[in-house]
Amino acid sequence: MTTSFIRTVPVVLALALASIGVSAVAQTTAPAATAPAPAEPSTTEKVKEAGKDAVDATKRTTKKAVAATEKGTKKAWSATKRTTKKATTATKHAATKTGEVVEGAGHKTADGMRSTGKAIGEKIPGTAENEAAKK
Repeated sequence: MTTSFIRTVPVVLALALASIGVSAVAQTTAPAATAPAPAEPSTTEKVKEAGKDAVDATKRTTKKAVAATEKGTKKAWSATKRTTKKATTATKHAATKTGEVVEGAGHKTADGMRSTGKAIGEKIPGTAENEAAKK
């Protein structure tokens, strides 16, 4: 006997015994008693279930719609507040700049009028400007 033969004999015996056991179990197992099939629900019951499902789906959808509306409203309100603040700041800035420009223009105009008055006064005899120009 060779070594490979000695190794394969236990494997072959185990397989043979296993196949005998499987076939014996297959022959002795009785089929399970079949339970009666559950009765099919009536059309009325199906409609009631469908109605309940529809109500539940409507509740869920309504809750989602309310949440989305509230979220959108909050976002719109926040955006309006931010935009209003920006517009107010821009208006204040523009008003300040406009005031500075008007003030500067007023000073330049007054300086121009003073210069013009001085030039006219230098030409009129008897005025302080005329006397100062002569010296």
